[in-house]
Amino acid sequence: MSETHATVAAQSPAFPPGRYGRRREPGRRRPVLLALLVAVLLAGLGLAATKLYQQYGDPEYRGEMISYTDITDSGVVVDFRVTVPPGGTATCLLRARTHDGAEVGHAEATVTAEPGQRHVRTRHEVPTTARPFIGEVVRCRPAG
Repeated sequence: MSETHATVAAQSPAFPPGRYGRRREPGRRRPVLLALLVAVLLAGLGLAATKLYQQYGDPEYRGEMISYTDITDSGVVVDFRVTVPPGGTATCLLRARTHDGAEVGHAEATVTAEPGQRHVRTRHEVPTTARPFIGEVVRCRPAG
């Protein structure tokens, strides 16, 4: 009776010594290294999130669009209200767009609140390169 794969015991293949290089033992896991890499990654992500929040996400500085008027071929006047900490100063980015949504002008307006005042209403002209359809407040951030 001949031997088949069903009658031969399963074992690892035997290689001639020195012919195929050194065989590695099954590698052990390095949980400390993995934990350290995860900790470094989380710390980096936390720092990036903090920086982006400070740069773009301060809830104390908020611009609110009221109206846009005086639309001409070279500009639009934007009337808006800014919420800042009492006595604070904010820089707001204003934008003018055409009917199809293309930006034709932008400007920065710096607004300062009086001591004890949190809301400041102001008007600012946004110069444009073509006739705008709308003027808007994109964002407000701490002046600096």
